[in-house]
Amino acid sequence: MNGLVADRVGKNAVLSGEQQDNVQVACYYFGNYHPGDPRNEAMKGGGWTEWELVKDARPRFPGHAQPKIPLWGYEDESDPAAMERKIAAAADHGIDAFIFDWYHYEDGPFLDRPLDRGFMGASNNDRLRFALMWANHDWLEIQPYRRGEPELVRFPGVVTPDAFERIGDLVVDRYFLHPSYWLVEGCPYFSFYDLSKLLAGFSSMKEARVALERFRDKTRAAGFPDLHLNAVVWGRAVMPWQNTPVDGAKVVEELGFDSVTSYVWFHHVDLPDLETDYNYVRDGYFGYWDEAKKKFDRPYYPNVTMGWDSSPRTHQDDEFGNFGYPFTNTISGNTPARFRRALELTKERLMDAPPAQRILNINSWNEWTEGSYLEPDTVNGMAYLEAVRDVFGASKSNEVAVVAAR
Repeated sequence: MNGLVADRVGKNAVLSGEQQDNVQVACYYFGNYHPGDPRNEAMKGGGWTEWELVKDARPRFPGHAQPKIPLWGYEDESDPAAMERKIAAAADHGIDAFIFDWYHYEDGPFLDRPLDRGFMGASNNDRLRFALMWANHDWLEIQPYRRGEPELVRFPGVVTPDAFERIGDLVVDRYFLHPSYWLVEGCPYFSFYDLSKLLAGFSSMKEARVALERFRDKTRAAGFPDLHLNAVVWGRAVMPWQNTPVDGAKVVEELGFDSVTSYVWFHHVDLPDLETDYNYVRDGYFGYWDEAKKKFDRPYYPNVTMGWDSSPRTHQDDEFGNFGYPFTNTISGNTPARFRRALELTKERLMDAPPAQRILNINSWNEWTEGSYLEPDTVNGMAYLEAVRDVFGASKSNEVAVVAAR
């Protein structure tokens, strides 16, 4: 076994053993708030970032709280100095890991700079773990989307088997071997967002399973005990590219995934009203969680969602309503106090799980254009982050340096 990897795995085991009463808190990170991405430059022009949609958002119905204004300003997340502030705030407020929405298509990467330049260049990246969720969905022209326009697929999510092999090599070499990569029971955590797109790249379920086993082999060859494969499973069709979700339980079983999770409550709970109450959605999601624990013969890592309002991704001159993503109903009443209560209830339920399975993810660190973010804004300041800290304490990853020194 690679000596440096073995050392990391050993420290991870010690740390996990010392945290049996704790919960590991991960947070999704969506990286489209930086200039200079080559694909964005070609589509939108020089200097464009998704901050433009945040700035342009306006109220679309009475009482609609738009625009959202970031307390830290419209910063460049690919700048290591900006990322250092994010890492410090996350670690200080109970976040253990960022799960980056990671994009890689047949012809190369997209939105990789926040991780490759920002996080990996940050001087304090030892304070936080990071992991990848391969956002392997079609990239549509929805920034912004004008109602009624034909769906335009900019980058297809399906990749060929040869590309899958190349991407696996890249992930192991560039990311898994980084000292801050998140390990679950000593194994690098790697998640797939869209099981249907994963399967579509192969001729059969068997061929897909073989490709995933080769991915595991690459990970073991790098010195890890194994690869922790996680599947994001949807409860209902939401996005324009979907018809009906795949049979998640069957795919998870046949492809040999190690765990299952969710990305956002909206993927499991209908929003019946233009302003659907936060606690209504929370309780609906908890019902799904109960079903998921029975349905999947794997650990299920729950999600806590801060909010939902995808109106910034719609053309601001269009009528707003529940016409199909990004024209959807919203979540309202998602105060910091209610968010904190959702975290408390989730923690209570998680404590029934074995210690190694006490993992949750939060949507999201910075989904500003979907109305679900922990980064501070000018209305609530640090209140959502403070809610995480109050429930879970400061990041357990801060103890890694102490463990390493023993």
